[in-house]
Amino acid sequence: MTTATSNLVAAGSLQELKESGKRIFKHGAKQILLMYREGQVWACNNRCPHEGYPLAEGTLTGSCTLTCNWHNWKFDLTNGETLVGGDTLRQYPVTLNGDEIWLDVTDPSPESRIPKVMDDLFVAMYDYDYTRIARELARLEKLGADPLSAVRQALVWTHNHYEWGMTHANAAAADWLTLRRTLNGDAAKNLVCLVEPIAHMAWDTLRQPEFPYTEEIKDYDPEALAEAIETEDEDTAIALCRGALGAGLTYKDLEPVLAAAALAHYNDFGHAAIYVTKVGELIDHLGEDATAPALFALIRELIYATREDLIPEFRGYDNALAEWDNTGDTPVTYEDFIGLSVNKALARVLKSSAHPHELFEALLAASAWNYLHFDLTYQRHTELSVSSNIDWLDFTHAITFANAVRTLCTQYPDLWPQALLQMACFVGRNTAFTDKTLDVSGWEKDPASLDHWFGHLFDHAQFEHIVSCHLLKMATAIKAEIAHAPEAPFVPLVIAAHNRFLATGVKRRHVIRTATQALEFVGRED
Repeated sequence: MTTATSNLVAAGSLQELKESGKRIFKHGAKQILLMYREGQVWACNNRCPHEGYPLAEGTLTGSCTLTCNWHNWKFDLTNGETLVGGDTLRQYPVTLNGDEIWLDVTDPSPESRIPKVMDDLFVAMYDYDYTRIARELARLEKLGADPLSAVRQALVWTHNHYEWGMTHANAAAADWLTLRRTLNGDAAKNLVCLVEPIAHMAWDTLRQPEFPYTEEIKDYDPEALAEAIETEDEDTAIALCRGALGAGLTYKDLEPVLAAAALAHYNDFGHAAIYVTKVGELIDHLGEDATAPALFALIRELIYATREDLIPEFRGYDNALAEWDNTGDTPVTYEDFIGLSVNKALARVLKSSAHPHELFEALLAASAWNYLHFDLTYQRHTELSVSSNIDWLDFTHAITFANAVRTLCTQYPDLWPQALLQMACFVGRNTAFTDKTLDVSGWEKDPASLDHWFGHLFDHAQFEHIVSCHLLKMATAIKAEIAHAPEAPFVPLVIAAHNRFLATGVKRRHVIRTATQALEFVGRED
């Protein structure tokens, strides 16, 4: 019978252990491996911290190195260090009393273990060890830590490793955490909603150096912040944000300036506006402690955002914006935009400028129509020009941008002209890659199929985070827009389009296309 003295439990005879070399001692749910070598007794968890295989089947070399023979993880029993592998092997202090072996099986307090697990999570992120990230997060939850603290800390660790500012990783984190709120006690799915955003942050900053933000602080002035972003002056913009936060302002106080900056140009193919909305949502999930790292990464993204209205295809945008007068009273439907070029779509918007909400629904429906009628030959092509390198994600951006437009313009109505004209840019640009003759019958399903879309996310099987996060953000955006206007014309179109997208998938690696275009490009170099 196992007996205890203070924090110790008797674990059997030293002589018997010498004869056998190793044996397993069970104490409650614990399986403890006892080993004897050269006068030393070692005790550790019998389950390898990697995948749980029994270390009793491992190999003890020298006097103190234990190897798990399944994956060659190695542990130094003298100090507990993991020599090869990742996670830490738990050891138990040994006391000898004559021929009796006593083990201290007292579990450290959760409070004392949490910092070590957080440190191990950082290492797992640095190595992009996806399965270890999951294990460390599961350990945090088992210890009773706030699981959002890990996402918050991951944001802090990574925000200054984005050379060009935030990516979809931070934006998708907001959607993963929103999805997590809808779950009812499903532990595995809850964990997915933490692992995916943290792993995505790790992937997008994988071993990148630090790109520091200025430490300067300036008194906050909203006009100065707008000018700093417009003139691509990161240091001034960050210094003004530091001043704002130091004065007690919140992200919501800064959001009007950020929203206007995001829509001041046809920015970054719509990402800027999407990111402004998602950073606000992310801070709502994580609390004010997340404001600085989330905000600074967003500011950098706005600074370095591409400005598509400066390229020939979209130069008509500035002229259309200058002509906007809120007097265009022509009724509008989405069919009015089908097949229009960018400039014609911009001109059609101006005819209905007095009706921003009707224009929004029409442009969203036209974007959904384009999404549904995407000509897959462009995704498959191998010999066309670089400008024809179009895939499904070019069409999904139009939908998620529309969702950001409604979110921002509902709060800041003065931004409707910029937002609607940029939606027209999406519609006009994407229409060139559609097939009007395509038979799209059979893709329609009841909106209840939205549940299937979200259910699919928990086992999406996509290696690239950029693909899985698009699956998430599209489902999230479509659900929000349907909830806002369940009877709108875009609803059946966008449901059918997304079903078709999920059925056909995204071709991400274009091997022969890349080689062909590289040869053609280099062949024309001077």
